[in-house]
Amino acid sequence: MNHDDTTAAARRRPMRTLALAASTVALLVPQALVASPATAASSDAARGPRGVSAVTYDLGDQAYRLPGTGEPVEIAGTVHYPTDLGTTPLPLVVLLHGWHETCADRAAAEARTAAELAQDWEAYEAASRKLFSWPCAPGTRPIANDRGYDYLGEELARRGFVVVSIRANGINASSVWGDENASARADLINRHLALWQRLAASGRGGLVGAFRDAATGQPRRVDFRDRVDLNRVGTMGHSRGGAGVTWQAADRHKDQWPTGVKVKAVLALAPAYNVMTEDMTAYEITKTPVAVLRGTCDGQVGTEAFSFAAEATARSTAGFHQLAIPGANHNYFNTEWSPRSGEVAARDDAAHDADRPGQCTEPGGSAYAPQLTEAEQRRGVAAYAEGFFRQYIGDGRRF
Repeated sequence: MNHDDTTAAARRRPMRTLALAASTVALLVPQALVASPATAASSDAARGPRGVSAVTYDLGDQAYRLPGTGEPVEIAGTVHYPTDLGTTPLPLVVLLHGWHETCADRAAAEARTAAELAQDWEAYEAASRKLFSWPCAPGTRPIANDRGYDYLGEELARRGFVVVSIRANGINASSVWGDENASARADLINRHLALWQRLAASGRGGLVGAFRDAATGQPRRVDFRDRVDLNRVGTMGHSRGGAGVTWQAADRHKDQWPTGVKVKAVLALAPAYNVMTEDMTAYEITKTPVAVLRGTCDGQVGTEAFSFAAEATARSTAGFHQLAIPGANHNYFNTEWSPRSGEVAARDDAAHDADRPGQCTEPGGSAYAPQLTEAEQRRGVAAYAEGFFRQYIGDGRRF
């Protein structure tokens, strides 16, 4: 199966493909995030931008075990929400990161780099095991991969969404791969959604008493009962998280959604699919709107991100959108993976040419574009995500 080209079935139906110049992203985003007169007329956004609060929850590094392997996975996440939750239940957006190091072991990262230069692959694997372990060794801090989307959570919460970014370090450190990895990530999403459905419906369940202030770590009581609408759920998955949200929303897997939960919009951000899958029906989505974004300087995911998603939605009667962002790479979408964070294993994954300063392309590519800064890239995806989720689970205005 060739995923480098959109299939004939996908080509038979209209499909929106957008390509924004790097300068256009930077210039249009501030205007896109400012409330317009039309905003004031809509029901959900009539109050305009809202104050935002943030809490975390962590039910343990080994809160559940992966089916089949028994490997431990945490149930933990970061929540951004309007400080004033109001009286009308708000839509919920779930964010899921992809495959990245799990433990902030700087010595192991340095040893891995040295081993790679020396082509000592045994030492390389030993160092990698320390960086991809779960739980992390005593005294080693876990990398907060879920916090890499705080900027997105804040922006969506400002616009009237409750946003939960969930951590999947245990899956990153596990042995599950390919479609099994996507399935495991989907199961993790469903476990979080079940907790939120019970909390919103009855004020009970595992999240009661679990919230802590995201800045201070002090216990916080937040009453989400009757304030979160689990019939209006959107998901965003980055990298392998993109495969996870596609799998979770697929027609074949809807029966695994918790009772009382409806996923109505899926955003795959630079998704890393298993392009060798032999069963595309496992990813097929026909009734849920899907959007796919990818940067032209992505050093980890190729254009198959578009063609795979197009094939998965080829028979869809809902919206399908795809956006190519010139000058965007893979890692800048997550602040923890980006160089300015100073975090272990953070890097710029775009390809560069010394003769083209300030420009980038994908590995092996020949089409260069001015590279977006970390802040520009995030403003772009925040504006797009807000418009996408607003249309499909918010007030319904087109983006």
